[in-house]
Amino acid sequence: MVRLQAYLAALWWGSMTTIGLLVVPLLFVYLETPAMAGQMAAKLFATQTWVSFSCGLLLVLAAQRQARARGLTHSPSPWVLAGVLMALLLEFVVAPHIVARDNLKLWHNLGSALYLAQSLCAAKVLWDTQTPAA
Repeated sequence: MVRLQAYLAALWWGSMTTIGLLVVPLLFVYLETPAMAGQMAAKLFATQTWVSFSCGLLLVLAAQRQARARGLTHSPSPWVLAGVLMALLLEFVVAPHIVARDNLKLWHNLGSALYLAQSLCAAKVLWDTQTPAA
């Protein structure tokens, strides 16, 4: 079960860093217009939301199952919950404003900050899967 949690955390963090640090910047370099790059980036970020949500849900379920097997009570990781909440806020609150180009600088900066914070949550979850429990 611990190995599954490590794979899920790695998928979550790895997909976020690949999309945010590699793929989206390359779209703006190689696509013909910033508008085309922005449309494609929006689709990639929407897909990333569902990857984050799925990984977070499965991480919570795996930790709960592991706790039950040891006869312990389980409280979900605050890092997982915070990361999933940020992903959902990005998709359903921030992204519609960016797509509508409504106060673009504000919403883009907020979205970038939430994406970075979510990436840090995913990194913390991944780190915790690699650290032996005390």
